[in-house]
Amino acid sequence: MRRKLSLPLRLAILVAGTILPLIGFSAAIVYQHYIQDRQDAFGRVLQVTRSIQQVVDREMQGIVSGLIVLAGSDSLARGDFDAFRGRVQGFLSQFPGHASIIVGDREGRQVFNSSRDPGVLLPPRTNREDRGVVFKTRKAAFSELFVGSVSRRPIVTVTVPVFHGGEVVYDLSFDPPLEIFQRIIEQQKPSDDWTISIFDRKGINFARVPNPETTIGMKASPSLFAVMFSAREGQARTEGVPLLTAFVRSGLTGWIPAAGIAEKALTAPAVRTFVLTGAIGVGMLAIGLAFAIRMATAIARAEALHELLINEVNHRVKNTLATVQSLSSQTFRSSADAIARGKFDERLSSLGRTYDVLSAKKWEGADIKEVIDATLEPFASTDPGRIRVNGPPVQMSARSVVMLSMVLHELATNASKYGALSAPDGRVTVDWLIKPVDTVELYWRETGGPAVEKPQRAGFGSTLIEKGFPAQIGGSALLQFDANGLRCTLEFPYR
Repeated sequence: MRRKLSLPLRLAILVAGTILPLIGFSAAIVYQHYIQDRQDAFGRVLQVTRSIQQVVDREMQGIVSGLIVLAGSDSLARGDFDAFRGRVQGFLSQFPGHASIIVGDREGRQVFNSSRDPGVLLPPRTNREDRGVVFKTRKAAFSELFVGSVSRRPIVTVTVPVFHGGEVVYDLSFDPPLEIFQRIIEQQKPSDDWTISIFDRKGINFARVPNPETTIGMKASPSLFAVMFSAREGQARTEGVPLLTAFVRSGLTGWIPAAGIAEKALTAPAVRTFVLTGAIGVGMLAIGLAFAIRMATAIARAEALHELLINEVNHRVKNTLATVQSLSSQTFRSSADAIARGKFDERLSSLGRTYDVLSAKKWEGADIKEVIDATLEPFASTDPGRIRVNGPPVQMSARSVVMLSMVLHELATNASKYGALSAPDGRVTVDWLIKPVDTVELYWRETGGPAVEKPQRAGFGSTLIEKGFPAQIGGSALLQFDANGLRCTLEFPYR
C-alpha cells in the first residue's frame, strides 16, 4: 500500500508548488526585459553616434565657410601676406590652443605659415593625399591624423582651394585644435558608462573619452577596425572591456565617430533584479514553509480541530500568494524608457529648432505653439508682425511634432519665395482649434501676396502635405490655391 505523506510535508509541497512557479515566471520576465533592453541599447548607441557625426559635420561646415572667406580675401590675392596675417589672426582667435593657417602651392612649398614670423624659412609640407585632392577636385578636403612638419604634433587639417583667375593657385589649410573634437564628444556623452571616439579615414583615433591621452594616435580595436570600412554605419562588439559599439562614417569628412556602452551597464541592473527576485522568492518560500510546518504541528495536537486548521492554512496560503503576486508585479515591472528615434534628411537644418524643442522635452512631445514658433522663427526674424499665430495649448506627440514641422516648413518656404512673405505687405495667419477625439484642425492663410495660381504639377511640398502628412499621422490635408492667397487646412490627431 502506498505510504501517505505526512501533513507537514504535504503543506510544504503546497507552498513550494505555488511560490516556485512564481519565482521562475518572474525570472523569465527579468530575462526577457534584459534581452529587450539590450536590443534597445544598440539602437540608442547608433542614435547617439549619428548625433555626434551630425554635430562634427556642422562644426566642420562652419570652419570650411570661414576658410573660404579667407581664401577669397583681397590681401591674399595681392600676395600681401602682412595684411593677410591680420585676417588670419582674427579667424584663429575663435579657437583655443595652437591652431595655425598654412598656404602652400601645388609643389608642396609653404608660402605662408601663421605660426612662424614673416621672413622665416619654411620647410616643405608633409606629403598628403588631401592636398592633391584640393587641386584636382577644387573642393574642400579633410585629412587623416598626421604630425605637422612645423608644429611637430598630431593634427588633422581642413584644406580649401585658393582661386586666382579661375584656377587653383594655392591651398589653404587649417589645423583645428583637437580640443574641439574632445569638447564635442564630452558634451554628447550621455553618461560615464559610454566610450566615444572619432577616427580618421584610416581608423586612427584623434578624439576619445575616456583616457584621450593614451589613445589618440592609436588604431581602432581589431573587431571594430574589421567592420568600420565595410559600410557607412554599423555595429560591433569590442574586445577588452566588452562594449556594445556603433559607428557612422561622415559623408562630408570621411571621419568615423564611434560610440559604445559597457555591457556591464546593461547586465548589472538585470543581475540585481534577478538576485532580488531570488532573495524575495526564497524568503517568501522560507516563510511559507515555516508557517506550514508550524500549522501542521498544531493540527497534530488536536484532531478535532483538523478541518478548521486546514481551512485556516488554505486561507493563509492564499493570502501569502496574493502578497507574493503583488510584490512580484511591483518589483519586476519594466522601467526602461521608450527610446525616441528619428532620422533627419537634408532638411535637418530647417528642422533643427523643432529638434531642439523635442530634445529639451526628451522626445516626449511638445506644445503645438512651441513647434510652430520654432519652425517659423527663421521666416519671422526680420519682421515678426508678418506672421500671426493663435490657438489653445495642445501637447503633441513626437511623431506629430516632426510631421507638422515639416509641413509648416514647406508652407513657409513657399510663402517666402512665391507667396505672401515674398511681398512687402504680405501676411501669414496660423490658427488652430481642438476638435473631439483628440484632433486638431489647423488653418494656414496668406494675404497681401502675389496672385496665386495652382501649379501644373505637384512638387515635393504639395506631395508631402497632401499625401505624406495624412499617411504618416492620419487625418487630412487640403491645399486651396485661392487667387488672394494660399490656404491650407490640416486635421490630425495630436497624440
